[in-house]
Amino acid sequence: MTERQEVLEAEAAVPPEEFRAAMARFPSGVVVVTTCCADGTPRGFTASSFCSVSLEPPMILVCLANSADSAPTFESCDRFAVSVLAPAHRPLAVRFATKGTDKFAADGLRVSPAGLPTVDRALSELDCTPHARHPAGDHTVLIGRVTGVRLGEGSPMVYYDRGFRTLA
Repeated sequence: MTERQEVLEAEAAVPPEEFRAAMARFPSGVVVVTTCCADGTPRGFTASSFCSVSLEPPMILVCLANSADSAPTFESCDRFAVSVLAPAHRPLAVRFATKGTDKFAADGLRVSPAGLPTVDRALSELDCTPHARHPAGDHTVLIGRVTGVRLGEGSPMVYYDRGFRTLA
């Protein structure tokens, strides 16, 4: 190994807790992403790693932990929905972020015109078809082509400093 390679390797050795603390200082919106298994069973997760990718064609990306209960379903689904959350959706965001819970057992959801579960009274809903899936460390980057949009009203919920917040 060259001296330059050793320096680069040493610089790349960022402790996970330090990286987590740095990223906690970046506010982001909160979404619930849903799909259905081939047998119709709904699956979903909460994400704060979500953004637009392209306007023409309309595309978004969302990151999913490979350890998530729903990861195998999202590896092969042919469509999914993204619901942008408001502060009133906090209990739902926590439920969809908790591993091992029955995310679809309680209220707060509805079936979209596309036939997918979505969050009732979401700020916006996006129907998507998978465009690409990219492995990225312990996550998968799911890029979706947006095929439908429904708009709601209200203020966004924000994830900051490891907690859900509202904008003042």
